[in-house]
Amino acid sequence: MRVLRWAFQAVFLFLVVAFLLYIWGNLTGNFERLGIRTDFRYLRQPAGFAIPDSDFRSSQSIFQALLQGAQNTAKVAFIGILLATLLGVIAGVARLSTNWLVRRTAALYVETFRNIPVLLIIIFLWSGLLQLPAIGEGREWLGLMSVSNRGIVVPWFERTGSVAVFLAVALVALLAAAAVWVWRTRRFDRTGEPPRRLRFAGGVFLAGLIVAFFLSGQPFTISLPETGRFGTTGGFRLATEYAALLIALVLYTGSHIAEIVRGAILAVHKGQTEASNALGLSGVQRLRYVVLPQAFRVSIPPMANQYLNLTKNSSLAVAIGYYELTRITGISISQGGPAPQAIFVLMLFYLMFSLFIALVTNLLNRKLEIPGR
Repeated sequence: MRVLRWAFQAVFLFLVVAFLLYIWGNLTGNFERLGIRTDFRYLRQPAGFAIPDSDFRSSQSIFQALLQGAQNTAKVAFIGILLATLLGVIAGVARLSTNWLVRRTAALYVETFRNIPVLLIIIFLWSGLLQLPAIGEGREWLGLMSVSNRGIVVPWFERTGSVAVFLAVALVALLAAAAVWVWRTRRFDRTGEPPRRLRFAGGVFLAGLIVAFFLSGQPFTISLPETGRFGTTGGFRLATEYAALLIALVLYTGSHIAEIVRGAILAVHKGQTEASNALGLSGVQRLRYVVLPQAFRVSIPPMANQYLNLTKNSSLAVAIGYYELTRITGISISQGGPAPQAIFVLMLFYLMFSLFIALVTNLLNRKLEIPGR
């Protein structure tokens, strides 16, 4: 049997290699027939286009444009993952609420958004809800916010000096907060008193940031938005394309995560709830200390799939003009870049994003596993 098993594996490997060689030969043959080069030298060529809301210049290379696109994709993906998880957990818990109105409202949200294609949600938000007035007719509130078709601009931090000292002191404050967290945990284990870890550790870290700010000579200042005739300067600009993409992905992915969380909570044995009631825990305490920690062990793998879907769905931003990886790749192809190599590089970028998310979620899943089960 062992000989047959090895022979079968050898034959299978041979067929796979032969198939790959055939595909490669067919691809290179088509390249030669169409006069398409097979190298990646196009990545060093000047991009010839600018990227809004960035320091990228048109004289920089296409590869640097792709790096900026990857950064824009990461802004959508990782912020979207955090917000979608928060929204999904809240909606999933709300679907099991004893309050009829809360339960039905959560069900309406879930059944609405998970049954509509996310591309339609993106286009609807961008072309409908987020069509803001022209810059000359924009609105300002107390000099703190500017809203126009150039985006939503709010106050933000602007660097005025060196931040090395600030970061060093902030790191010390973070380590001190971690030490306080450990101390409160051990005190709880020893005495049973409420740990209040977040309150104590957060207070230490906040105090450390204040000390770091003044000790480093106040390296930051608040930049307020100033609206001119042709644009807005200062502050932080939230582009309407980015806002539409982020909100749509969060609403869509959150509806799927809500169902995952609801199913995971229902998978927790009802004896756990009965035991927590017998201990006199409130509804919030029951969820926080008993139900959700066990539900997350069940929900992490399917939630990881939703995180991957959110990251890949960010490529739909090409429909509304947000400069992420897919749009930048399309522009480089339209300006004469070789399409096969450009698409191959694009796939590699998304593969790296997906492998990183899978690695983090697998580590988290392993951390939550019960030893021996």
